[in-house]
Amino acid sequence: MTQAYQYFQVVFDRIDLRITRWMARYSLDVLRFALGVVFIWFGALKFFPGLSPAEELVRNTIYFFDPDFFLPILAAWEVLIGIGFLSGFFTNKLQRLTILLLFMQMIGAALPLVLLPEVCWTNFPFVLTLEGQYIVKNLVIIGSALVLGATVRGGRVISEPIDKQNG
Repeated sequence: MTQAYQYFQVVFDRIDLRITRWMARYSLDVLRFALGVVFIWFGALKFFPGLSPAEELVRNTIYFFDPDFFLPILAAWEVLIGIGFLSGFFTNKLQRLTILLLFMQMIGAALPLVLLPEVCWTNFPFVLTLEGQYIVKNLVIIGSALVLGATVRGGRVISEPIDKQNG
């Protein structure tokens, strides 16, 4: 290897380490903030008839409840989840409750895949409609909640393996 290559490799490794450490330090807070904003935003839209793109999907899925009664409850539930994530910076007990509420909400959010397959799939099981994509993206939200849940007892993201940190 040339000296120039070795020099650039050292510089790249230093920059990469700084960026990785920054991500390890702030990623959980950014994730918590992002989930909070998404849930408050999507939930708040459901308080106002005709504003939420998911309103018709919810109305058609929860046909066994009066949608005019159910939608404000769902809206409040989602806003509460969002507030829980935003205020979860302060207490792990609140974070646990927030994640529980999220997982309960995710069960309901997945119902159209089963109850309304004609709305969610154009070619089962590979081609989703826009509504189906809206639902399946919740896998990212579930994964995010799992990451945050792994930290409620003091877990954290580290930028490099423990043996390298002490090494």
